[in-house]
Amino acid sequence: MLSFLAFITWDTDPILAHIGPLTLRWYGLLFMSGFVFGTFILSHIYKSERTSPRWVDVITIYMLVGTILGARLGHVLFYDPAYYLTSEHFWEIFKIWEGGLASHGATLGILLACWLFARNNKFDYLWVLDRIVIVVALGGCMIRLGNLMNSEIVGEPTSKPWGFVFVRDADHFVPVTRPLPPGAVQVAAQPVTRVDGSETYRMLPKGTPVAPDSPMAVPRHPTQIYEAAFCIFLLVLLYGMWNRTKDRTPRGLLFGLFVVLLFTQRFLGEFLKENQEVFEDKLPLNMGQILSLPLILVGLWVLLRAGKDPKNPYGYAPRDLSEEEANGTKTIKV
Repeated sequence: MLSFLAFITWDTDPILAHIGPLTLRWYGLLFMSGFVFGTFILSHIYKSERTSPRWVDVITIYMLVGTILGARLGHVLFYDPAYYLTSEHFWEIFKIWEGGLASHGATLGILLACWLFARNNKFDYLWVLDRIVIVVALGGCMIRLGNLMNSEIVGEPTSKPWGFVFVRDADHFVPVTRPLPPGAVQVAAQPVTRVDGSETYRMLPKGTPVAPDSPMAVPRHPTQIYEAAFCIFLLVLLYGMWNRTKDRTPRGLLFGLFVVLLFTQRFLGEFLKENQEVFEDKLPLNMGQILSLPLILVGLWVLLRAGKDPKNPYGYAPRDLSEEEANGTKTIKV
């Protein structure tokens, strides 16, 4: 009945276009689109609570810097410190365009960025977090779609009819077997050995004939799509909750719920993923799961205390718009 879904061969070029000396990648476009569309949502939220949308431009700068720096440093420190923290490779830390961003590092960077914004502009920290997680959910969806376009962060092999065959993901090719398993695709590639001794494959130039002993790409869980869909669910859930209560949203409720749900999904979803680094194969849980556990505990702690401070149950922010400005009904005198 689902034969029309008998595996999806994913061979999308991660490069969208070449513009002179510049290379436009799908990942970068989707990454930035999360910020662009997020500003419209956050402006609406701020305006609805009589907080000037001009603050959105300010916090977006904080968020952009915090996300990129946090994600990059998270990858360096959590996944490959032995490589980057050497005199030979140290300067590669700054080559963000070559890849290597960690979502847990981005989370820490966002938390720090929001704290600095709140402190410097007299906002309540949890008030800021309760609103920002709505657009972070959108950003998370866009980033995972960017991972899909890059054919990275793939899942374990699957026989499900919606499995994706990632023919550009050389790190997860497997030796060919006969007959070819259902959905498997042979790829022109040759084995290579990394500096750390692990084995991978190198793609051969386009048009190279596929040899009989060439490796194959097998159907895998499209975990990027699973996570993107969950982020959309969080966006709808959190926005719906905020829209019912707005400036009377219990302080910490949305942030706590977001952290608990997102990182619980991340913890469970990792069971469907291939490990990103070789050292994770020796751990009882992979690094993504290990880093998710303390964040889940923090989220639970915030959630259990949400709105229970009698002196500050809803948080606070500058209410620098009149009701007429917030509703768009203020008349302009000429």
